[in-house]
Amino acid sequence: MTNAKMSLPGPENVHRAVLPNGITVLARSNFQSPSVNVGGYLPAGAVFESDEKLGLADFVATSLMRGTRTHSFDALYNELESVGASLGFYSGVHTTSFGGRSLVEDLPLLLKLLSESLRMPTFPKDEIEKLRAQWLTGLAIRAQDTSGMASMAFDRMLFDGHPYSRPTDGFVETVESITRRDMADFHRRHFGPKGLVIAIVGAIDPKKVVGAVERALGGWQVPGQADAPMLPPVKPIKKTVRHHHALAGKSQSNLVIGMFGPRRNDPEYFSASLGNSILGQFGMMGRIGEVVREKSGLAYYAYSSLNSGTGPGSWEVHAGVNPKNLKKAIALIEKELHRFIKHGVTKDELADSQSSFIGQLPLSLESNGGVAGAILNIERYQLGYDYYHRYERLVREVTRDDVLETARKYIAPDRLVISTAGP
Repeated sequence: MTNAKMSLPGPENVHRAVLPNGITVLARSNFQSPSVNVGGYLPAGAVFESDEKLGLADFVATSLMRGTRTHSFDALYNELESVGASLGFYSGVHTTSFGGRSLVEDLPLLLKLLSESLRMPTFPKDEIEKLRAQWLTGLAIRAQDTSGMASMAFDRMLFDGHPYSRPTDGFVETVESITRRDMADFHRRHFGPKGLVIAIVGAIDPKKVVGAVERALGGWQVPGQADAPMLPPVKPIKKTVRHHHALAGKSQSNLVIGMFGPRRNDPEYFSASLGNSILGQFGMMGRIGEVVREKSGLAYYAYSSLNSGTGPGSWEVHAGVNPKNLKKAIALIEKELHRFIKHGVTKDELADSQSSFIGQLPLSLESNGGVAGAILNIERYQLGYDYYHRYERLVREVTRDDVLETARKYIAPDRLVISTAGP
């Protein structure tokens, strides 16, 4: 096997083990660095929340290190800081994720504090109220942010009636209604070893690391840990829908224009991803940036993004514009989408994007954290442990016809969701 291939995460250098309680451990050695990165997730995200308690999963995740049965908030962070280590939690739609870093000799301490935070948070009242006050301030700032409000309305329209339509940080009234009992109940029902995946990368012996994780978390048992709910189907967009969120006194308008996109493990993911790069990412933000920003001078920024995950994805164009240019910018973007599905991409555009994708891969895997994230994605989306060995071929195999066919499958310029916010 070539050195280039050996340097990529793969079945020959990523050790995977499943503990008796269901935790999946992924470990990879890198003795070029004295540090170790820990990352992972468990199925405890916003899909489990009711409409009345939006923000609960995020609130719980952010509170895990505010106090445990054996450590106060200050004591926990003092332990980490005394050895220059870090640990944190955050929540998304499907999962609560964690990440940490330490010197390899401090890995047992990091795993001990991770285990304690996952298993034994106490949600101290004073700390919870401090956090709630910060949260409500953040929501007040969001309410005055044109970009945030345009994105929120876009999700609400595109994913109407679906869990993806809801903001994971909730609303003022839902966050105000969350009690310590709600948090403890959510933790009791949804935090457990089933579905938990942990990746550890650094100057470690992978088999020994499995033993260290088992010592820290192997005794965790949660009978009756809830299964994730089935996602409902999305409703098709039958005609263009628009919404403008008025915010007085703003000097900028933000817009989001888009449609559904592929899931992460759909067969057309790569053709959509390369197409998106050409449409609104590559160079100075691709064709969208070239037409709307560079040539017409209508936008402060303009780009497209493909958001693909466990469930239905979205394909979006974002721009920040002078309010008086809003209609012109929308018209130009619509025209560019028409052109994209009529003519597709050029041979040179596709070749440039393919080279960029392949060239960026080694850079994304230079750090222990990058490798940990990469192998977690392999596990999360069931991509196969030889995924990075196949990556260049998967990218190179995409043809201009593939990009055009995928663009036509997803992009319908007469059935767009158009969300704007500003004066």
